[in-house]
Amino acid sequence: SVPGTKVELTVSCRNLLDMDTFSKSDPVVVLFVQVSGSSEWKEFGRTEVIDNTLNPDFVRKFVLDYYFEEKQNLRFDVNPPGSHSTLFGAQDFLGQAFVALGEVIGSQRGRLERPLTGVPGKRCGTILLLAEELSNCRDIVTMQLCANKLDKKDFFGKSDPFLVFYRSNEDGTFTICHKTEVVKNTLNPVWQPFTIPVRALCNGDYDRTVKIDVYDWDRDGSHDFIGEFATSYRELSRAQSQFTVYEVLNPRKKCKKKKYVNSGTVTLLSFSVESEFTFVDYIRGGTQLNFTVAIDFTASNGLPSQPTSLHYASPYQLSAYALALKAVGEIIQDYDSDKLFPAYGFGAKVPPDGKISHQFPLNNNVENPSCAGIEGVLESYLQSLRTVQLYGPTNFAPVINQVAGTAAQVTDGSQYHVLLIITDGVISDMLQTKEAIVTASSLPMSIIIVGVGPAEFEAMEELDGDEVRLSSRGRYAERDIVQFVPFRDYVDDSGNQVLSMARLAKDVLAEIPEQLLSYMKTRDIKPRRADPE
Repeated sequence: SVPGTKVELTVSCRNLLDMDTFSKSDPVVVLFVQVSGSSEWKEFGRTEVIDNTLNPDFVRKFVLDYYFEEKQNLRFDVNPPGSHSTLFGAQDFLGQAFVALGEVIGSQRGRLERPLTGVPGKRCGTILLLAEELSNCRDIVTMQLCANKLDKKDFFGKSDPFLVFYRSNEDGTFTICHKTEVVKNTLNPVWQPFTIPVRALCNGDYDRTVKIDVYDWDRDGSHDFIGEFATSYRELSRAQSQFTVYEVLNPRKKCKKKKYVNSGTVTLLSFSVESEFTFVDYIRGGTQLNFTVAIDFTASNGLPSQPTSLHYASPYQLSAYALALKAVGEIIQDYDSDKLFPAYGFGAKVPPDGKISHQFPLNNNVENPSCAGIEGVLESYLQSLRTVQLYGPTNFAPVINQVAGTAAQVTDGSQYHVLLIITDGVISDMLQTKEAIVTASSLPMSIIIVGVGPAEFEAMEELDGDEVRLSSRGRYAERDIVQFVPFRDYVDDSGNQVLSMARLAKDVLAEIPEQLLSYMKTRDIKPRRADPE
């Protein structure tokens, strides 16, 4: 199917089990996706928690890449064990449903209702899934609203108003797409500005109805309806030049009272639109990815001539180093127009005088360390193994600083650098490396680390910065630029190297587009001459 077909799933539940003695349950739905070709499930994401309800309509959506040719198995768990606790302690598991993404898309109007199962002897209610393919509209809207003279709903004090936005679906039903915060004790609230993708507001159809409900928040979850009004993206966008005032109407009051005027007004104070660019926009606009390789030549890898060495290449099988280099390099070289890759080794004694070097060119050419294509890198790597003496220590900082120096020369977004470090993971200069990465995090570059061999890679996990943002001497990395994967996770028992290397490359390169975008965004760099669609 078309790459980049994105499908948005909206989740609701009906008639959930009531397990809570004091109040109703506080449900959250966690989506797990089955890893293709295995029985393993991975958490994909979770909705928000909605307090005190058995019929939740969740605002937070799941946006999935949809591949027509793959069976994409999904599992929805309502309050899986340990998902969250509330004042009354851990929440009880309320059931689960299994469904393939294709089933949801293939059902009538993209709606599927499935019974929840998994709590023995109990009827767990149902889960409702709505799939909408997202149009490729990439605009993001920022708007701010306020209200005046809303109806007073609370016996004590004034109302606690909040807004709920719904977009209309093609079949005339409504899907919740945004909730504002609650402003306490006022009939004239001013809500904080918020941003929302145009896709979420109207699926890219500017004339589609956007319905907005005004509620008075109540602690017990039974929020009082104040009134509603309808608009459309096109109408909202006129507010760029003038204030737009909407009457808030309560249909029930309108019917009952002859003199009823309205339940207050809502004013759109500001409305602005920005385009969100994708990785492809930048690549199409001419951004070049420059790929540099650094290979660990320290003694802990074992003598290259011994079969136990991580650098050992038999006539029938490439070494782990060569496999990792090929897997990642062959994908990335498609984005590099000159196909010339600087390649370095570190941690060896280099001829003629046996000096220890942490950034020696694999092709032995200090003036021009670039190799032609991934094949050229492999050739120079094998050549170096025959001429240098594996030694130590394992220092990453010199080669990171070297690439950072190159990246710092062109920061206008036309060049982006990716450094692949392949290592057995026993790092000696952790402090200097952290400092080097924190400095590099403000430059147009990313670092991929592939760990080969049996070591424990805790240090690498720390550098990865996914869990905790990396810092050095009190300075935090501006963005996360390191992606680490252990090679051993990808060595297929069946010996199917092609499949396992494809998985390695996919995981290793997964974060690069986001990392490139975060650099462009923080620097406010737009793609150059992005051709119109």
